Amino acid sequence: MTPTFGVLGPVVAWDEAGGPVELKGPRHRAVLARLIVARGRVVPVGVIVDDLWVDPPAGAKGAVRTFVSALRRALEPQRAARTAARLLVTDGPGYALRAGPESVDAWRFENAVAEAATAAPGRALELLEEALGWWRGPSYAEFAGESWAHADRTRLEELRLSAVERRAEARLAVGLAAEAVPDLDAFVAEHPWREGAWRLLALALYRSGRQGEALAVLRRARELLAEELGIDPSPQLTSLETDILRRDDRLELDPDRMWERAAAAYDRTVASGARARLESTVGLLRSLAVAGGSGLAAAREQRLATIVAAERLGDPELTARVIGAYDVPAIWTRSDDPEQAALIVAAAERTLARLSTGVHDTARARLLATIALESRGTPGDRGLRAARESEAIARALDDPALLASALNGVFMHTFHRSGLAPERDAIGRELITLSARHGFVNFEVLGHLVRLQALGALGDFAGADEHAAAADDLAARHERPLVAVFTTWYRAMRAAATGASDADAEAGYRAAAKLLDGSGMPGLEHGILPLALLCLRVSRGLPATFDADTDWGPYEPWARPHLLLADGRPDDAAAALRRMPEPPRDLLVEALWSLIEHAAAAVGDARLIERARAELAPAAGEIAGAGSGMLTMGLRPVRA
Repeated sequence: MTPTFGVLGPVVAWDEAGGPVELKGPRHRAVLARLIVARGRVVPVGVIVDDLWVDPPAGAKGAVRTFVSALRRALEPQRAARTAARLLVTDGPGYALRAGPESVDAWRFENAVAEAATAAPGRALELLEEALGWWRGPSYAEFAGESWAHADRTRLEELRLSAVERRAEARLAVGLAAEAVPDLDAFVAEHPWREGAWRLLALALYRSGRQGEALAVLRRARELLAEELGIDPSPQLTSLETDILRRDDRLELDPDRMWERAAAAYDRTVASGARARLESTVGLLRSLAVAGGSGLAAAREQRLATIVAAERLGDPELTARVIGAYDVPAIWTRSDDPEQAALIVAAAERTLARLSTGVHDTARARLLATIALESRGTPGDRGLRAARESEAIARALDDPALLASALNGVFMHTFHRSGLAPERDAIGRELITLSARHGFVNFEVLGHLVRLQALGALGDFAGADEHAAAADDLAARHERPLVAVFTTWYRAMRAAATGASDADAEAGYRAAAKLLDGSGMPGLEHGILPLALLCLRVSRGLPATFDADTDWGPYEPWARPHLLLADGRPDDAAAALRRMPEPPRDLLVEALWSLIEHAAAAVGDARLIERARAELAPAAGEIAGAGSGMLTMGLRPVRA
């Protein structure tokens, strides 16, 4: 047996009997913690040296080797002399900790939280109670100030906070409302900005027969949000207050209990390991994905595991169903997890190669639609070819559900040049008509968002407003919280494009960006706010001044010339322009080419000005960048 490790508190190790392992000094624990953070990957000796010392001494590398030797003796005391270590191994230029997934408390915690996300409430409560009990203090407690631990500490803390809220939800679902109140009361006092926790506390109080206290909690949340953040409570908090005042029957009914009973019946009826469980899991993940936030993140975490499990069974038809059943619409062209997307595409391609044309056309169309969606934002034309082939099969089979998925894929690949807003508008129009006729709520919402973007690019804001309102209405009726992210960003963009003051336009963008926190959409969130502010300032002739630590995400190459110009360094800006990659062919392609054109004009780069204008020429008469539905370069039409 091997030792186990704890990082949910001070860094420790335990032997197979559960006794503490002596790890000697703080630098020994730092080396161990650094290797745990690496999750089995090799950490070069030089990196460890730089992480352990601000100013490494002359013998730092030798000291690291000494620490590693001492750790090996402590962790594998029975290992014979001169035999290779099995746990803390030397690999190439450095060291790696080959610990199993159950050997580190943080990894077990992550797995337990992920399992709880798809478990029935009773089981979820068991998992979360146990997992939260593993915390002994802040993670990597003695290394709080170390940069190498920061990302892992931040991620684990957010996961812990989400787990506390999920535990409260599970308690409410199994009828333990009164038991949930004390922990939630303490939680909101420590984390007052988490609106979900306020909602849960008010609901727990109401279900415990404490209506007055529930209303007082909601008033306290509203006042705190207004005074400290200057924002209104979310629609969920507002509607809960209304329902409590009315003593709405919905608050007494507990659909989660129904879910628990149905899940228990399913567990009794459908054998463990049955193939039906895989397909049922995908259906649950699809529902989680449109729930947004932690649900979307959990769906993303679990989706690949279901595909891997299906492939192992060796049945390509089953695998095709498991892959294709996750027909969650997508509106943003940058993937939230490119590595996972590539693995899903590879699995879909492998499965596609094993299915016969004509015999398995429905399954093939769904695989092709998946390839199209998961290939968005990648070079090459495979995604577009897959989308077109999926569309052709769907139309030949006269299958409306297949066609809706295929059209989503086609939409994702209509950014190979500028000026395609009319084509996207036609796709959105067909999606709305098709979905309204057949009851495809998610794709009907998608159609409205696609038309919102396209009409915004064409300057038809009245039409775009109608589609924003329609999308919001569907979202409210069918509980699709992520829709508000896009409609709020659209309205911020619209205000910027139609003459809002500089201060009001920036405030609109910043307010919209707050909805991205915890939305589960890192591909959308990363760098979008500073990019929107940059486009606003450049288009209005304002200084492009930003804090030095601004995180530009993937948009840094196109921001860099403008930042250098604002710093009075035109020669460096010209050099940055020459090094700049071509913008990816996605929703932001017109905005990025517009930024290039502005910077090129500022430094007098005639060649690049001509190239940018050629790229933008097909969109002459459209509002630059507005086709993203998120940001704009202003009212100035793109010049031919």
